[in-house]
Amino acid sequence: MNFLQAVLRTLFYIAVGGVISIAGAAFFFMNWEPDRDDYTLRGVDVSHHQKDIDWQAVAGDDVSFAYIKASEGGDFKDSAFKRNWEGAKSAGLARGAYHYFSLCKEGAAQARNFLSVLPDDPDMLAPMLDLEFEGNCARRPTVGEMLTEISDFVAAVEPATGKRVIFYAPEEFYKTYLKDRGLNRRLWVRSIWHAPSYAKEWVLWQYHQRGTVSGISGNADLNVLQKGLALKDLQR
Repeated sequence: MNFLQAVLRTLFYIAVGGVISIAGAAFFFMNWEPDRDDYTLRGVDVSHHQKDIDWQAVAGDDVSFAYIKASEGGDFKDSAFKRNWEGAKSAGLARGAYHYFSLCKEGAAQARNFLSVLPDDPDMLAPMLDLEFEGNCARRPTVGEMLTEISDFVAAVEPATGKRVIFYAPEEFYKTYLKDRGLNRRLWVRSIWHAPSYAKEWVLWQYHQRGTVSGISGNADLNVLQKGLALKDLQR
């Protein structure tokens, strides 16, 4: 073997090793999940973006609960809500509904929209309010304005459902509007591929946004219930 052949072979092995390393890293991140001995209950959150869902297959893939998008802003109603709501029930999953909160609409109007879709089901999980910047309007209310609108939403939804609203809040939104603001509601944190650190007290953790679940085509949002809690703790 001459010198050039030796160099080419070395470069080939380096390239192959790099491809294997990248593939291994991709596999790790796509399949990472919290320790299931600690976090035993896994769930999904879905909307019309997941299209037709085979809920029996979902329930058979180690999924215990589902949060289903009901509405957004002041007038948008998710077209797949009823289908997903009934499908999750038929598969025996615990289910809850969520509303995506618009920064450009009054909280009271958004509560009316949410309640107009929400079924009367005493066994459903507590309603969730999705609070985030991603995909929202460009407006950024002051802290005072934001807290007022969130409070107006909560003040309408909690008496109507008899359940305390859960706040889903990624780190940026949480630190901007919620941290130490005194709203005192249970928190659903978002921390992809690592344990959440921006909030100590939380009940749900979204750990993956590109997960794979049987019965759902494409990417799935994956969540776990805080260790030591049971699903019945989310029913109030």
